Amino acid sequence: MRIAQISPLFEAVPPRLYGGTERVVYALTEELVAMGHDVTLFASGDSITSATLAPMREQALRLDPSVKDWVALYHRMIELIYRRKDEFDVLHFHIDYFPLSLFSRQNVPFLTTLHGRLDLPEFVETYSTFRDAPFVSISDNQRSPIPGLNWVRTVLHGMPPNLLTPQPVKQEYAAVLGRVSPEKGIDKAIHIAGRAGMHLKIAAKVDNADKEYYDTVIKPLIQANPFVEFIGEINDQQKPAFLSGAHALLFPIDWPEPFGLVMIESMACGTPVIAYRSGSVPEVIDEGVTGVIAANEDEAVAALRNIDRLDRAMVRATFDRRWTSRRMAEDYVNLYEELAQPMPRLRAVNG
Repeated sequence: MRIAQISPLFEAVPPRLYGGTERVVYALTEELVAMGHDVTLFASGDSITSATLAPMREQALRLDPSVKDWVALYHRMIELIYRRKDEFDVLHFHIDYFPLSLFSRQNVPFLTTLHGRLDLPEFVETYSTFRDAPFVSISDNQRSPIPGLNWVRTVLHGMPPNLLTPQPVKQEYAAVLGRVSPEKGIDKAIHIAGRAGMHLKIAAKVDNADKEYYDTVIKPLIQANPFVEFIGEINDQQKPAFLSGAHALLFPIDWPEPFGLVMIESMACGTPVIAYRSGSVPEVIDEGVTGVIAANEDEAVAALRNIDRLDRAMVRATFDRRWTSRRMAEDYVNLYEELAQPMPRLRAVNG
């Protein structure tokens, strides 16, 4: 198939450091190429891909402080893709609501995977305006705020099986991976690790939007607790040792997480996950196999104290069964083929 993958422009594909959606787009694109499809990736020009790269600007927005209005760049991208739409059998968007108005008015099959939260009123209003557009959710729970959309499939994320692998290192701490924000529960992770008597390492990005929260809430907690070490952002080359060296990944979130890529990154390294029951967590964690779903801090502390009872080899084996990019790509190809089928023609009735 001739497939267009349309990535956000905030990070390169793949991201150099933190970046969820662009990381998934990269894994999907590379797998589709490996499966023999003709793939064009619309992304920033500093992206690296086996597909045909269609650069929408020279570099990722995160690296270009001169950009004052990124929305204008997305409108330009949508128009450029529209002019090329007939080159493809299917167009796969990963850029939220931007393509919906224009591409709902043309005939090339398209779909939009929604990667973010949907529980904000403006999202409910906007997406509900396009109820006939085909949407893909990244967990069943993600659909909850707008159940009436044209949800054509849930496709859970996957990642390359050899990107992150278990390393032969000793487990000496609990880990947090991702970004610093109130809903990610890093303050809760500090309390959990402290009560369990375990060292905690935090590898997380601090966005400008969350810097005040980091300075006023998280940084004082780190300074007050010598068992906590803040590492900052890490790349894919650093993740295997970091995650393999952890007894568990702590994920005490306080929001409707659409997926939570760090959970399967941890599983790829054989490291179980201790998470709060929010959002996608029950769909991602196999309770008692790849981790523990805790209802509160007491349960999370107890789980951390006993987490070594879980078989790390089984954690990785479950990853291989459920969370590879090949499984994700096959799920999407099945959907592409369905969308590309010609609509049945109505038979004319005489008289």
